Amino acid sequence: MKQVVLGAGVAFAVGVVLIAGGSHLERGVPMWVLVVPLAFTCAGVLVRQRAPLASLGLGVVGIVIDGFVGPSLGTVLVFTDNLYAAALYGPARFARVLLGIAGVLAVVAGAVAGFLYEDWRMLAVMGVQAGLVLITPVTTAVVLREQRDRAAAERVRAEQVARLAELDRQAAVAAERTRMARELHDMIANHFSAIAIQSTAALSRKDLDRETVRKVMESVRENSVKGMAEMRAMIGLLRQEGDEGESEATRPRLADAQALVERVRRAGMAVETRVEGEVRELPAAVDLAGYRILQEALTNALKHGASPVSVAVVYEDGRVRLSVENALGDEEREIGLPGAGAGLIGMRERVSLVGGAFDAGEVWEGEPGGGGRWRVVAVLPMEVDVTRPGLSGGEGEGVERAPISS
Repeated sequence: MKQVVLGAGVAFAVGVVLIAGGSHLERGVPMWVLVVPLAFTCAGVLVRQRAPLASLGLGVVGIVIDGFVGPSLGTVLVFTDNLYAAALYGPARFARVLLGIAGVLAVVAGAVAGFLYEDWRMLAVMGVQAGLVLITPVTTAVVLREQRDRAAAERVRAEQVARLAELDRQAAVAAERTRMARELHDMIANHFSAIAIQSTAALSRKDLDRETVRKVMESVRENSVKGMAEMRAMIGLLRQEGDEGESEATRPRLADAQALVERVRRAGMAVETRVEGEVRELPAAVDLAGYRILQEALTNALKHGASPVSVAVVYEDGRVRLSVENALGDEEREIGLPGAGAGLIGMRERVSLVGGAFDAGEVWEGEPGGGGRWRVVAVLPMEVDVTRPGLSGGEGEGVERAPISS
């Protein structure tokens, strides 16, 4: 505010000096009269930012009065600032209208001067002078306004890009945390479930001989060692720099499912397996998803189900179908293993990520209550669309839901 008042005061002082120095047309009026229109235009300078249209109004009043009593150079110069402020700080549409009005007035002023003086040279001179006074400040303000608006739009765009980048970063972090949680759950649950079941059986049975106990302990040790090995492999992957992913040597494969079956058998479950169709090489993502789904389904059968367990891997045209069935467990077999409820969620996420279909639930032979079984079915494509977005939270679009009753 102080700068505005100072600017208006300086403009008024300079105008008074120009009037005193004779920079005006003599029309026989007292010199102090020429100060009145100058005061109007300088008053417009005071409100140039807060009320740009009022500033222009004061300037118009001042320049009209000055046209009758002068005109004076000081008033004309300050009036150009009134035009500039109205175009720069006023409404955008008004600035464009003001530019058109200024152009028309410049042409009219030149034409009137040429008609009155009957000299085309006066038309050119007055036209140029009117253009300098009217058009130049408005044009300058319009150009500056466009640059300012463009800069503001770029700032907004940069802020939006920064927000989108932050949202992408947060989504990537959340997706990576979900993936890590899924991998850790699938790796640890299988080994430690077997350990818990075998150790519970060893502690609850008092009639086991030394050789049986030894076999149980060997199986417990084997599961512990393998669990630790997979944990070390996961930690090594997390410490890798760059996006190298799992190496071919350490990545679990669906072809290694027999090792999972043997582990469950050693834990005391009866498991039947069958492989149908021509065994084919699978994409890395599908291979890993199939292995982890079988691992989690067998772990759930070990923790909550009962023998017998049936595992089927069927290679069909363009897809591979995995099925794990087990008898429903009873209360007598409950061993109190904690569960986070993340197993089915993890399996569904893995299937969704590769664009497959998943289903799990109870199936009954005859009436409910007799012959109940738990069935997990996953259908995975042989080819993965690399342009497919990340986890969407549902099943893959366009993939037929795998029925659990067939």
